[in-house]
Amino acid sequence: MDIKKRINELTDEVNYHNYLYYVLEDPVISDFEFDKLLKELSVLEEKYPEYARADSPTKRVGGEPVDKFSQITHHIPMLSLDNTYSKDDVIEFDRKVKRFLNFPADKDIEYECELKFDGLAIELIYEDGLFTVGSTRGDGVTGEDVTKNLKTIKTIPLKLLNIEDVEQARQAGQTGQKRQEIYKMNKPLKYIEVRGEVLMDKKAFKKLNEQRLKDNMPLFANPRNAAAGSIRQLDSKITSERNLVMFAYGIGEYSEELKFSTQFELMQKLKLLGFNINKETKIAKNINEALDYYEDIAARRESFSFDIDGVVIKLNDIKFQEKLGELSKTPRWATAYKFLAKQATTVIKDIIVSVGRTGVLTPVAVLNPVIVGGVEVQRATLHNQDEIVRKNINIGDTVLVERSGDVIPEVVKVVKKAGIVDSKDSDYKSGEDIGGRGDYFKIPNICPCCGSVTVIDGAAIRCVNELACPCQIKASIVHFASKRAMDIDGLGEMLVDKFVENKLIKTVADIYYLHFEKENIEKLEGFGKKSIENLLNSIEKSKNIAYDRFIFALGIRHVGEYVAFLLIKYFKDIEGIKNASIEDLNSKFGIGEEIAKSIYNFFRLKSNLDVISKLFAAGVNPHTVISEKIGQGNVSPLYGKHFLFTGTLKNFNRDAAENIIKEKGAIAEKTVKKSLDYVVVGEEPGSKYAKAIKSGLKIISEDEFIKLLNE
Repeated sequence: MDIKKRINELTDEVNYHNYLYYVLEDPVISDFEFDKLLKELSVLEEKYPEYARADSPTKRVGGEPVDKFSQITHHIPMLSLDNTYSKDDVIEFDRKVKRFLNFPADKDIEYECELKFDGLAIELIYEDGLFTVGSTRGDGVTGEDVTKNLKTIKTIPLKLLNIEDVEQARQAGQTGQKRQEIYKMNKPLKYIEVRGEVLMDKKAFKKLNEQRLKDNMPLFANPRNAAAGSIRQLDSKITSERNLVMFAYGIGEYSEELKFSTQFELMQKLKLLGFNINKETKIAKNINEALDYYEDIAARRESFSFDIDGVVIKLNDIKFQEKLGELSKTPRWATAYKFLAKQATTVIKDIIVSVGRTGVLTPVAVLNPVIVGGVEVQRATLHNQDEIVRKNINIGDTVLVERSGDVIPEVVKVVKKAGIVDSKDSDYKSGEDIGGRGDYFKIPNICPCCGSVTVIDGAAIRCVNELACPCQIKASIVHFASKRAMDIDGLGEMLVDKFVENKLIKTVADIYYLHFEKENIEKLEGFGKKSIENLLNSIEKSKNIAYDRFIFALGIRHVGEYVAFLLIKYFKDIEGIKNASIEDLNSKFGIGEEIAKSIYNFFRLKSNLDVISKLFAAGVNPHTVISEKIGQGNVSPLYGKHFLFTGTLKNFNRDAAENIIKEKGAIAEKTVKKSLDYVVVGEEPGSKYAKAIKSGLKIISEDEFIKLLNE
């Protein structure tokens, strides 16, 4: 086999199918077939790196982190658009265009209309068809070089289609074999700067924040902030996991072989070059049709998968655009007609602090009732202490409140200060004056739900009474009983809700005293004697558990399965961990000061220790498999080895496999890293398999893994 030829074929084919899937939304092969092609390419590139091309799709996974971003000066400034919220202003925009072009007032002028995405503006530079440099808009003149991060976005082509054949592609209908042949042409456009918007859709944003909530990380305020934060990650591997997309909306400098006469034609050619474009783009014959377009989009605003904040109206004829030119910061030939924000002004009557299921204290403004977007609003989130200080918010202030779609109303800014106001009916006092900014509300250092002391955790203030705080107890119990923790079969969210609401469980320790509540449980709807018996048997069975799983089950902030394993490996049991100082925890196995403080604070709280004592008194008996084997002088050959499992295993599920190796003193990893000793591959492995091959890690089959266990 001609290796170089095969790598070229695979590179073209995978890029082609990426184009079909992400740009045209017209895939012609299954995900499984696509993954096979990508894996074959990854394997060949690993063995023959000298043949890997600059536009290889394997380069989208992200590279080594950088220390900082360098600055990029745009050849043509990236101007901002003139914004308006008024229909009259849009009509006046049309009049100005006609006056500038010396057209009569009743002449129709053609406009190109498109969605105004709420994302991050970027510029992409292509030389000889290859993506070479990508940057943020910055101040319009200078941006930041974020090339590595932009390369991870699948809707950004690493190689352009052949510009000489875009018309042929159009005539071919972009279908079948002809389209693929045209895609593979090797006569690229010499130079072009493409401008676009990087976005995160609503589903990806929700999924990202749900994961950050599980990981006890600060949440992003909106998709735009999430997209901007993702593009500005110093580690491009993080960006690659964020499911970002890019929509092209225009160009900067370009070489002369690119021909177009209208804005709409330019957008179609960008699509043929491989770029994702706004599918709602339309031509309006006059300004009235442009206004109709705005009304249509406004009515469908919430149905779009991305956040939009208006429409953009551009003069369609390029010669007319050139004739009108630009002002210092905005083009004369375009305007942004933005949607009216769903806002209203009201007064904050009080500020209360709620405690979420992860212990985060969230300040909420109690408002004089006000209609916002057709709905009466009486409360609005204040997010956190940093936001309160930044906006200088306090009780009695007159504020601007905003509500968008299904998003919880929030206080945008203070319109008028009320001065120092302390509610006599509230335990919360106004904060101190900082830098002359005025008085702001201060979140208490005592949990309003259980009275425990709170700690500052990044931007959040958190209650650390994880095991006994009533506001956190449901989440604590669900985690405690989960399969990867104590594995109490049948004790899921619905059951936990019933038990907590009926005061049968107040802490996780009460789970092991439910056998005293059989009569009360039988009174609850949906419970028969058999189901109660099964649950109690499962609870009894869970008492004999590996010590690291018990530690993980306690739900200590930042302590996952791996850290729990290390804690038992080095400190043996609860007493050892409880007596360890922050320095001991930090220096023993390098877990980091933040995690060390979290563990230390957890075991300083009497309520947590009381729950643990109650668990032991109920017969919970965690055992240390590793220490027992070491004590017998019979250490498993897998002790200390790092494993990662990917794909479907035939003989056991992944959880079971991981538990087996952990009992032998090995470590189960979740991500591909150089420290891995074995990557165990089952059927239909995912992207981790390709990464493992590329990293040169030792890969073994399930049969080889079983053989290793038997040894």
